[in-house]
Amino acid sequence: MKKRLLIANRSEIAIRIIRSAHKLGIVAVVFQSDREPDALYLQYADEVIPAKDAGDEKPVFLNPEKIVKLALEHGIDMIHPGYGFLSENPDFALLCENNGINFIGPSPQLIRDMGLKTVAKSMAIKAGLPLVPGSDGPVKDAAAAKTFADSIGYPVILKASAGGGGRGMRIVEKPETIERQFKSASDEALAAFGNGDMFIEKYLQNPKHLEFQIMGDKHGNVIHLGERECSLQRKHQKIVEEAPSASVTEQMRKEMGEMAVRFAKAIGYYSAGTIEFIMDEDGSYYFMEMNTRIQVEHPVSEMITGVDLVDWQIRVALGEKLTITQNDIKLNGWAIECRVNTEDPQNRFSPQTGFIDKIQFPTGDHIRIETGVQSGAVVTPYFDSMIAKIIVHGTERQDAIEKTLNALENFTMIGLKTTVPFCRTVLRHPDFVDASYTTRWVDSVFTPEMLENEEEEMIGALAATIMYASEYLQLSSDIPSYKSDRLNVWVLNKRLNY
Repeated sequence: MKKRLLIANRSEIAIRIIRSAHKLGIVAVVFQSDREPDALYLQYADEVIPAKDAGDEKPVFLNPEKIVKLALEHGIDMIHPGYGFLSENPDFALLCENNGINFIGPSPQLIRDMGLKTVAKSMAIKAGLPLVPGSDGPVKDAAAAKTFADSIGYPVILKASAGGGGRGMRIVEKPETIERQFKSASDEALAAFGNGDMFIEKYLQNPKHLEFQIMGDKHGNVIHLGERECSLQRKHQKIVEEAPSASVTEQMRKEMGEMAVRFAKAIGYYSAGTIEFIMDEDGSYYFMEMNTRIQVEHPVSEMITGVDLVDWQIRVALGEKLTITQNDIKLNGWAIECRVNTEDPQNRFSPQTGFIDKIQFPTGDHIRIETGVQSGAVVTPYFDSMIAKIIVHGTERQDAIEKTLNALENFTMIGLKTTVPFCRTVLRHPDFVDASYTTRWVDSVFTPEMLENEEEEMIGALAATIMYASEYLQLSSDIPSYKSDRLNVWVLNKRLNY
């Protein structure tokens, strides 16, 4: 009988995993949450399990006991957690394991160890990876944090020992604020992860965030697929990613890649994962953490290597050996990913919810679209604001930038504001073009005024007028309908020579 894979996730990553499941001849099963009953991903699955979670405090994707209970009732063999939600929850992985369900990811113990940054740092030291100066373990209270910060100098960064995603992190510029910041970060970490332990590091003021994609099997084989640069962030959340990084030389790539593989082998890691590095302005780099799951930005690595990471995640979980060696990995060209979030970048990236009247994505052999929405979809407040990813491949970096800008100009969405104008602004900025941007770029360089353009506002008003005229007044046929491809705001922009 065919294996039955339950995807304990939603939106574009669910569709992405379904694609790999079908490629491998596996039955793809998903949940239908009452909070999102008409979601696009439901149309792609072989089977849909009604979650009946309307009365639950949390959606089904955050309820490990309910997920496993329903999985057992429906004869599920494997569970893929995607990213976010329970993907790095060791208790969920262990619950799956104890109930005879194959969890697609590393072992529960590895997830637990890597989720505790102090434990991960200790293991990294043993594997010979360089670390940013910081505490050897959690600091017991704010007073101890201040004493340590005084010894290494400000600024410092407080980090939650457990968890990730930017929660439980605070930058401390001066000693007078450390007590307040420590309590705020610890309380946030305790609420989010059930663990309020904090450790402290020297804060690098203008670093780059680099991550090496690895893949290991259960037979001791590990390879890396090069690095991704993820420095374009807002509140530690990535917005634009590229692979490879223009800041990494061939020699650095060789050294860092070998470190990543050595570390993964030392801890017995298998499945997909990333070894995260932070790089200072002088080119020094340090181990930061390990993510034990597939990443949102994994498509850029797939596009420059030709390796299907989700496919290999499933195959490794089934016990297969990697048939790809490190010598087989060749970096081909350049790839850029722009996240399309329903947020208003002119208003502190405030979330947007409601109906998507129309959405149209760019097309082309060099473009890959990952999305969980379509025209008529509803963006609810219950889930993350990311609705799509636009990934573009070029022969080299400048070619990738130009092709990505063209793709963004041919993206249309009517109904809600998105981060697409922000992504266009980023890709046109000299700091991105010369690859000098850092993790502080959004905070220190970006201003909402960069997005303001009266001509674009006028074109937007024209688009709304045409939509009204076409839809409700039914004027002459030479006026394009808003449902027509002719009503693309950025195409209008070009036609009107603005």
